[in-house]
Amino acid sequence: MTTEFRVDPPTAADERTLLQGFLDFHRGTLLWKVSGLTGEQLVQRTVDPSSMSLIGLVRHLSEVEKYWFHRALAGHDSPPKYWTAEHPDGDFDLVDPAQAEQDVEDFREIVRTSDSLAAGYSLDDTFTRPRYDEPYSVRYLYIHMIEEYSRHNGHADLLRERLDGTTGE
Repeated sequence: MTTEFRVDPPTAADERTLLQGFLDFHRGTLLWKVSGLTGEQLVQRTVDPSSMSLIGLVRHLSEVEKYWFHRALAGHDSPPKYWTAEHPDGDFDLVDPAQAEQDVEDFREIVRTSDSLAAGYSLDDTFTRPRYDEPYSVRYLYIHMIEEYSRHNGHADLLRERLDGTTGE
């Protein structure tokens, strides 16, 4: 598996550059874990009884990006694409091998938009989440997203290993 999708974060830089570097590294790790697979492989659920699949993780993290950067931070009306009240786990349950490549491209576009939106804010700027009253800083947002990706990349590593034996850091 090639690591062309991720760049190591800087080891010495200002806070914003470090946070962005670690977030980009983890986004790239997810893309690395799904690289070189067919749509059929990407939708396979390899860790019973979980409904998680690699493409389900991509779709889930697309929704997480949209919620935090697009809706919460920027105040955009960005309704979920992959889940509904009827299918609250649609990001994992309603996967389609024929749609997997497009799901990855959609993820890439959502990430580009997230980065563009975040660039307009300082780390000290605050926002409120839909249905919550307390303020959140942009710094919190970056740290939360790094945590979110770190956790799910651990899942992706296990799913990929069970799928084809490929492992990596």
